[in-house]
Amino acid sequence: MRSTGVQWPVKMKSSYLVSAAFLAALPMGMRAQVFVRPVPRMSFADKAVSDDLIYDNVKRRLAEDSDVKGGGLDIDVKQGVVTLRGKLETQRQIDKATRIAKKVNGVKKVVNEIQLSLKP
Repeated sequence: MRSTGVQWPVKMKSSYLVSAAFLAALPMGMRAQVFVRPVPRMSFADKAVSDDLIYDNVKRRLAEDSDVKGGGLDIDVKQGVVTLRGKLETQRQIDKATRIAKKVNGVKKVVNEIQLSLKP
C-alpha cells in the first residue's frame, strides 16, 4: 500500500510524545538553545526585482485600471526606470498611469512620454 504522506492522529500523537520526552530529558539551558535559533529575515525589499517582473506588474496594473485602460501603452523598463509611451484621452489618465507605475515594487523612476490624444 502506498503512503499518501498524511499523518494520522495516532502517528501525530506519538511523535508529539516523543518530542516532549526528548525535551524533558534535556537540561534547562539546552532547552533554550533548541528553540532559539537565528532565522535570517529576507524581505521583498532585499531582493533585486528584475526588469521583466517590473514590466509584467506595470503592464497588468495599467490594463486592470478602469480609468487608464492602459493595455495599449508601450512600456520599457531598464534598471528599474519605467518609460511609458502612447496616447491617452485626458490629462487625468496620464497622471494616473504615472502614479500606478510608481507604486509597483522595484520601480525607481517613471519617465512619462504619454501624449494627449485629441478627440475629433
